[in-house]
Amino acid sequence: MSGTPLAWEEFTRVDMRVGRIVEVEAFPQARRPAWKLRVDFGAEIGVRRSSAQITNYAASELQDRLVVGVVNFPPKQIGPVRSECLVLGTYTADGTVLLLNPEPDARPGDRVG
Repeated sequence: MSGTPLAWEEFTRVDMRVGRIVEVEAFPQARRPAWKLRVDFGAEIGVRRSSAQITNYAASELQDRLVVGVVNFPPKQIGPVRSECLVLGTYTADGTVLLLNPEPDARPGDRVG
């Protein structure tokens, strides 16, 4: 097992939802290359902003893409951007981020768990 053991109750507190990227902007002020995203998590959550170091994806590849995000972390100030959610992905051996992909029939706001 890697990492510190996590109690089931702790895991269930993490609110992961399906979202749809509705806006992608360049983020030239970021220390490491990143995009500014707006992600729609459905009627209950709404649209949240995020800064994401996923520049291995072109803006056109991200626009309207379904993603998985954590929506209950406190906001984090990243330079001039107030990041309100964490878009989830995996890291390859060379550090490239690959986004988690919900099934095509998933809808913004659907819970992951």
